Amino acid sequence: MKADIATEPGINMEEKIDVEAGENPFEPYLDALKKVLEDQDPIFMIGIIVSLAVVVITFVLLKYVLRRKTVQSAVLLVGLCDSGKTLLFSRLLSGKFKKTQTSITDNSAPYKAKNERGSSWLLIDLPGHDSLRPQYVEKFKSAARAMVFVVDSAIFQKEVRDVAEFLYFLLTDSVVSRNVPSLIVACNKQDITMAKSAKLIRQQLEKEMNTLRVTRSATLSAQDGSAGATVHLGKKGKDFEFSQLPMKVEFLECSARGSKGEDGKADIASLEKSLAKL
Repeated sequence: MKADIATEPGINMEEKIDVEAGENPFEPYLDALKKVLEDQDPIFMIGIIVSLAVVVITFVLLKYVLRRKTVQSAVLLVGLCDSGKTLLFSRLLSGKFKKTQTSITDNSAPYKAKNERGSSWLLIDLPGHDSLRPQYVEKFKSAARAMVFVVDSAIFQKEVRDVAEFLYFLLTDSVVSRNVPSLIVACNKQDITMAKSAKLIRQQLEKEMNTLRVTRSATLSAQDGSAGATVHLGKKGKDFEFSQLPMKVEFLECSARGSKGEDGKADIASLEKSLAKL
C-alpha cells in the first residue's frame, strides 16, 4: 500500500508520513476532557481528589484488616510422632476416643472455643514425622493464631533433644515469631505413671534450647518475613528462658486418653481453657 501512495502524482512521501504520524483518533476526546477540567472550579477538583484518596485508603486498610483476620484464624497442633496430637485433635472436636495412626498429611476441622464469645478457629493437626514437619509448618505457619506443641510426657527424657530441636526450629522462624501470639506446650499422657510434670519439662527444654542456641551460632537475625529467615532465640547474653520470647508461652498438663482409658473422658480441661482465651 505504501508503494501505491508513493506513486500517486502530486503527493510528497515525507509529507504523507508526517500527516499520518500526527493523526491521533483520541486527540479530540482528550482535548475536550482537558477543556472540561480547565473549566472546573479548583476547589471542586480538590474535593474530588480528596474523595478519591479517602476511598483508596479505606479500601487498602479494609483489605489489610480482613486479610489479617483471615490469615490468623488457625490453631496448629504440632509435635513429634506418637505424642498424641491426632487423638487430642479428636477429643477437642468431639470429645470421643478414636484409634489413631501416624499421620502422613494434615487434618483440619472448625473448632468452637468454650467461651462466651463463641470464638471459632480452624484446628489443624500437622504430621509429626521429621521428614514431613518442615513442609507442613511452611504451609500453615502464616495462618497460625496459636500453636499447641504436644509433648509425650511419659518418654520425654528420651526425646528431649528432638523436642528441643523442633521447638527451636519453630521459634527461630521469623514468620512464627512475628505472627503467632500464643504458644501452648501441652504435656500430654499425664495418665501414665512415669510422666514428667510440665514444670520439669519446661526447665529441661530451656536448658537444652540454650545449648542449641550456642552450638548453632550461625543463626542469623532477620528483619523481613522471607521464607527461611530466622531470628535470634531469646535475649543475647542471657541463658534462654521461654519468658524472653515475644509471644505468650504456657505449659500445661493434659491427657488425651484420660485416666479411665478409651471408655472415659479426656483430661483436657486446662487446654480447652487456654484455647478459650485466644
